[in-house]
Amino acid sequence: MAIGAATYLPHVNKFIANHGTGGTNSGRYCYAVWLRHFTLARATVPDLGLVRVAELGPGDSLGIGLAALLSGAEHYTGLDVVPYASATVNERILDELVELFRRRVAIPGNNEFPEMHPNLETLEFPSKDIPSLEACLAEERVERIRWSLRNVGHPDSMIDYVAPWSDSARIDPASLDFVFSQAVLEHVDDLSGAYSALRTWLKPGGLMSHQIDFRCHGTANAWNGHWGYPDWMWRTIRGNRPYLLNRQPYSSHRKQITELGFRIVREIPIKGNSALTSSILSARYSDLSDADLTTQGCLVQARKGD
Repeated sequence: MAIGAATYLPHVNKFIANHGTGGTNSGRYCYAVWLRHFTLARATVPDLGLVRVAELGPGDSLGIGLAALLSGAEHYTGLDVVPYASATVNERILDELVELFRRRVAIPGNNEFPEMHPNLETLEFPSKDIPSLEACLAEERVERIRWSLRNVGHPDSMIDYVAPWSDSARIDPASLDFVFSQAVLEHVDDLSGAYSALRTWLKPGGLMSHQIDFRCHGTANAWNGHWGYPDWMWRTIRGNRPYLLNRQPYSSHRKQITELGFRIVREIPIKGNSALTSSILSARYSDLSDADLTTQGCLVQARKGD
């Protein structure tokens, strides 16, 4: 609560905004995240086109999007609430990713990234899913991606970066084949607006893939302790940050996805024991089901109807 209150001081809030998000400043991390979403998307929808892809909340770099381009995507759009991505970091990560793809390195597992989900049945490099890998890694194409990094938003660039992305008109309707996010949607305040925008942007038959983390992110002792705070206390904890947590359980995400006409085609939940009883839950969350109280995270993939 003290930290939340301090965020109303301009210099504290500016420090938080400039502190970055962590994670995507590592090429191996970006490689591991993309290949998880990519391989599961291919397994779910084998004929899925991946010409135009977008990412919600790329964070400190556009590295996961660069991995998508090296896998054959023709265009990538990064969508952020606050602009974090660093041009210097992006070029370094591009070089790291090119080396990883050229060596067909196995997908980094939970020994290296214990907090990364979902788990995969195999960590082998998915050569069969990228039949045009040699062409994707040709020097001319790599240099085109590098030029695009230096000219983000140019009409000839393969990369767009939109921050803030709250205006759904920033992306053409029915223009995206695939949208993904990694531990992002738990931070989005206007969750209904976000899913509605995704429905607008995706082509008919397009796929979205989201790994969502429902834990408290350090705001409580118990992993689901944030559901025990009354609203007034949570407002103080949130403070003046541009985002923190929306505190929505998985059932809320699922309901909004299906009500918008998406068809859920894959769910991989992460389960854990609940440290809260119904008597400890705040009034807002007093009717949470046992399924929600024990769901620490979930990968959900859903397809827009034809």
